[in-house]
Amino acid sequence: MNVRITGSGSYIPTETVTNKDFAKHVFLNDDGTPFPLPNETITEKFHDITGIEERRYVTDDLLTSDIATIAAKKAIADAGIDPEELDYIIFAHNFGNVKQGAIQTDILPSLATRVKYDLRIKNPKCVAYDMLFGCPGWVEGVIHAQAFIKAGMAKKCLVVGAETLSRVVDLHDRDSMIYSDGAGATVIEATDEAGGILAHESATFTYDEAYYLYFGNSFNKDHDPDVRYIKMHGRKIYEFALSQVPKAMAACLDKSGIDISEVKKVLIHQANEKMDEAIIQRFYKIYKQDPPERVMPMSIHKLGNSSVATVPTLYDLIVKGEVENQQLNKGDVIIFASVGAGMSINAIVYQY
Repeated sequence: MNVRITGSGSYIPTETVTNKDFAKHVFLNDDGTPFPLPNETITEKFHDITGIEERRYVTDDLLTSDIATIAAKKAIADAGIDPEELDYIIFAHNFGNVKQGAIQTDILPSLATRVKYDLRIKNPKCVAYDMLFGCPGWVEGVIHAQAFIKAGMAKKCLVVGAETLSRVVDLHDRDSMIYSDGAGATVIEATDEAGGILAHESATFTYDEAYYLYFGNSFNKDHDPDVRYIKMHGRKIYEFALSQVPKAMAACLDKSGIDISEVKKVLIHQANEKMDEAIIQRFYKIYKQDPPERVMPMSIHKLGNSSVATVPTLYDLIVKGEVENQQLNKGDVIIFASVGAGMSINAIVYQY
């Protein structure tokens, strides 16, 4: 028995926000003082580092659970299964449902429960739960699904990653330009077909790294101090990712028994273009090789960083032929990898 992705779906929000749309923002330092550079320079430097030209935001009427349901319906249809057959719904997110203009998150009931409700699944043995694991949440959800299937506790699982980060960013913080909204979903099944998940690796570093990403006050000291926004120590995250992610990917690949030459694609969390490129370089350097051309597809340029949604969305877009000069062929070995709040990292070696 093998464990494979049998269907995928995604939701790309309709609101496009370009770097030029930040021209009138008032960016501040963390102490509340004005940032010394003009916004045009700020956005140019931002683009040079992250590769992000634009990002997508949801419309005011949509919640994280809504866009997750849209992606889930597409994945279920793609897999050609009856939703009633699902044994687990695993929903990776970090901030729950945050209504436009609200200052509280809503996770009662859980977002996985809401997706099950929206799918109109009657089967009570379809267990729905949320995964809070930072940006690597979808990858970890797939690892959970595989464990349930291998243990004989499930045959079919739905793993969703969705987030509306546009509602938890501090608009006075330059880092707010990184984040975006989106949803990706996959159906994971037991199958006799060859391939599927060959190996996985996960780790959580907390001793020094736990608060590299955190909830903090706006840089605007006039804002309500009881309202929190997503914050990060970018340089520390960058250094951590470059140090730890390549090693996790290599450990996973070695565990799979697959040679580095057989890896066709690496689908890495779309956090920062330069960071991802450096991770790939370091990963291949472990094997004393250079990365092959087009081994690392990117979606961050147009979609930004949608946290848990980036990897499943990128996978779905490639499978559906919507990423230029990128495709997957039967038997191709790919690596899923991610890093994020916690600080957690993970990787999966997968044969398509």
